[in-house]
Amino acid sequence: MQFRARRQRTRLALMAMAATAAMVASACAGGSSDSVDGSGSSSGAGVPLTLIAYAVPKPGWDQIVPAFEASENGEDLSFNADYGASGNQSRKVADGAPADLVNFSVEPDITRLVTAGRVDADWNQNAYNGVPFGSLVSLVVREGNPKNINDWDDLLRDDVTVISPNPLSSGSAKWNLLAPYAAKSNGGQDRQAGLDYVRNLVDHFPIQPESGRAATEAFLQGQGDVLLSYENEALLLERDNQPIEFINPPSTFRIDNPVAVINNSSNLEAAQRLNDFLYTEEGQTVWAEAGFRPVDPAVLDKFRDQFPEPEQLWTIDDLGGWETVDSELFGDSGEITAIYTEAAG
Repeated sequence: MQFRARRQRTRLALMAMAATAAMVASACAGGSSDSVDGSGSSSGAGVPLTLIAYAVPKPGWDQIVPAFEASENGEDLSFNADYGASGNQSRKVADGAPADLVNFSVEPDITRLVTAGRVDADWNQNAYNGVPFGSLVSLVVREGNPKNINDWDDLLRDDVTVISPNPLSSGSAKWNLLAPYAAKSNGGQDRQAGLDYVRNLVDHFPIQPESGRAATEAFLQGQGDVLLSYENEALLLERDNQPIEFINPPSTFRIDNPVAVINNSSNLEAAQRLNDFLYTEEGQTVWAEAGFRPVDPAVLDKFRDQFPEPEQLWTIDDLGGWETVDSELFGDSGEITAIYTEAAG
């Protein structure tokens, strides 16, 4: 059974459309710095908070920040953000780039900062393991779905090319590959079947952009027949009236996008207040309206029409957790890393 996303037309969703349309049009492969208030202008002169994040959740932050600033705990703050490929952003902060809060695509990019001493080891000890929002891996196709793409096997047809970023720089790419890997390996029980699928899939990648944002832009410019992407990215494109459709495959993967506070931040208390706001009912609602799956079950239930459940939803825990997955699949000697190295050679 296929699940096609359905829009929930509410006031905040319309606000998200207006705020993010300009972002899609001007997206690029590299990082970018912004003062965020939902309109692209400075968010005011107060205690400055700096977010370093991966590129995809910018539409959510564009809505979260003004909502937080309007709340009792968000007064007298200003906000700046730097967006780019998750792995590159993480390495930049580990090397000492100033930041108060970080939001990356995958947990290992936070773990790198724990090792560097910039994030406390207990950063994920709240009720949601340090993950305030998430998404699913989706298949984005051209309007009308001219290649009749419905599931993972369709991506391996001779007449299909696929756009997805490089997992050596992009956390989005790791999620994109874990979805078919889990589907084809039955949650890791048949590793070889999953790896064989990934090896065949990589042969259908004409390019390997640096980030999820760059992959989206390449697809919008006409490259590829299918874009492997986050559900929230597909919703954004749909709301922006881009000529696309998207499908959540019957068997796909839950994406968990962590946020952590930098422990040597000069604005630690304010950064923690913002982090706490992400998990409030108001914060969770804003994430949902921006197209991201909230982690609060009660808020998620309110948006069930927008976020239907697939038949099989795999998680990182099904594959042994990020420490195992990163080591065995994406590390220097990981099996998917070897597949990419072989393809590049």
